[in-house]
Amino acid sequence: MKIIRYQKDDKIKNGILKDQKIFELEGDLFSDFSAGKEAAVLEEVKLLSPVEVPNIIAIGLNYRQHAVETGADIPERPVIFLKSTSSLTDPDSEIILPKLAPDEVDFEAELAVVIAKKAKNIETVEVDDYILGYTCANDVSARDCQKKLDKQWARGKSFDTFCPLGPWIETELDAGDLEIKSILNGEVMQQSKTSDMIFNIEQLISYLSYNMTLLPGTVILTGTPEGVGFAREEQIFLSDGDQITIEIEGIGTLVNTVSREL
Repeated sequence: MKIIRYQKDDKIKNGILKDQKIFELEGDLFSDFSAGKEAAVLEEVKLLSPVEVPNIIAIGLNYRQHAVETGADIPERPVIFLKSTSSLTDPDSEIILPKLAPDEVDFEAELAVVIAKKAKNIETVEVDDYILGYTCANDVSARDCQKKLDKQWARGKSFDTFCPLGPWIETELDAGDLEIKSILNGEVMQQSKTSDMIFNIEQLISYLSYNMTLLPGTVILTGTPEGVGFAREEQIFLSDGDQITIEIEGIGTLVNTVSREL
């Protein structure tokens, strides 16, 4: 099942997408819901980020080959950081290169997990009951802020528009071995499998739940594979006019364009 959040006639609603047709979502997204009557077709609406988030929690260095390309040690436990909720942006919207740091903005393809219900101190075998579904994310990062100016991650990960999410939440998916890509202006930059994760989905969510309460709608970015712009021999960063696509098997594609803040 594909859950969407969309805007039509100045109204924002949740819906269920089936064969390009949108059906009303009846009930509570985070408890019990079903598909109601047909409400629109996909081409008539603007897709929004598929969930309103209370928190965006992200994991660093969670793909083996990404750790290798950056010269980092394989972590013994998940590396946790946060992105501001105001960094969230929609499919087909613009990623804005900020005035303060426009020159080293990088892309990171990520599988995102959406939490369905409050989770605290849960075991790995319980995790499936707490997952609403999966979507595509781009953990956009200002590398100069992250690595040279601030030497910590909060600001470089949290500029407005630095967390594109979508296009929908896929509820029926085995996330253990999915192909994941980022594509910049038609050229594949990252291409890997989620099986290269150091910590799998169950381990991540259980570990996070022992550190903080996971609220319904929380989005967890599960790490990025090798091929990011700053780690290349000839570095590649996002520029005004670029198109960056995140593609994950079984979910779909998240497409955003890039522009410079005026």
